[in-house]
Amino acid sequence: MEFTRELITKIYSQLYTIRVFESRCIKLYRNGLIRGYFHPYLGEEAIAVGVCAALNQEDYILSTHRGHGHCLAKGATIDRMTAELLGKETGYCRGMGGSMHIAEIATGNLGANGVVGAGIPIAVGAALSAKISKSGKVAVAFSSDGATCNGTFAESISVAAMWDLPLIIVIENNQYAVSTPVEESARETDLYKRALGYGVVTSGVDGNDVRAVYEKAVEAVNICREGKGPVVIEAKTYRHQGHHVNDPGTYMPKEKMDYYLKKDPVTIGRKYLSNFLSDDEIIKMEKEIDREMDDAVDFAQNSNEMSVEEFHQNIQKYN
Repeated sequence: MEFTRELITKIYSQLYTIRVFESRCIKLYRNGLIRGYFHPYLGEEAIAVGVCAALNQEDYILSTHRGHGHCLAKGATIDRMTAELLGKETGYCRGMGGSMHIAEIATGNLGANGVVGAGIPIAVGAALSAKISKSGKVAVAFSSDGATCNGTFAESISVAAMWDLPLIIVIENNQYAVSTPVEESARETDLYKRALGYGVVTSGVDGNDVRAVYEKAVEAVNICREGKGPVVIEAKTYRHQGHHVNDPGTYMPKEKMDYYLKKDPVTIGRKYLSNFLSDDEIIKMEKEIDREMDDAVDFAQNSNEMSVEEFHQNIQKYN
């Protein structure tokens, strides 16, 4: 679990990339270039990055409606991600997945899911396949605080515990299910405790501290690879704005927002990196990522959309 220069450099690069990607894509959405909903991952970057840093490429993840960060942290590139959000055929799903349904099998991302909690039982299936095949793979289901109120959460833990599956459920507790505060939907607001009754390893972590998340994820991965899964981790965090880009988030108390803005996960990650790199070296890295994002936008905007004829053929094929 040593936090080496190589590791923190990779981690900060991903933190900053996700922050730049989300910020730029919000502007693209405002300009009418991204259709449908857009749920930013701003403020939660340390969870995806910290967890995925503990995984191998062949390990599986299942994502959520707020899934851009998961996909990027697992190895997706920002050019094809941007193209997917813009509905272009050069995107990972040829523009048919859009913001909420990106999948990238080559990097182990089995897909984002717009239905709250629906990715967890799919992750159970992935973990079961890993156990049956003795592949040594681990499956991670990123979930939300709201999803813990769904039956799929409890059912999935129950099945995974009975079969000792290599499954990690990561509860991304940003403290709101859309606009409902967690304290108004649960008497016990430490949501990881909901898994105690199933006899599994479960604990909470500061979801804004990428090192803390990474170390907790390494522990969970080791438990699962030893055949002692599943594991549940609750990462507490706070999104930097409303549920989606058209939600002003007026229900979010200013004092709480100010508190979490001071605990910005990108800022915390940068402080870790400053132990190894100078400020000039970090700025150089950031500027290179900024340029890559510019190139990604150009790539996406200059890509073609799928033809209407092929779109109809695909609809008929998969129906």
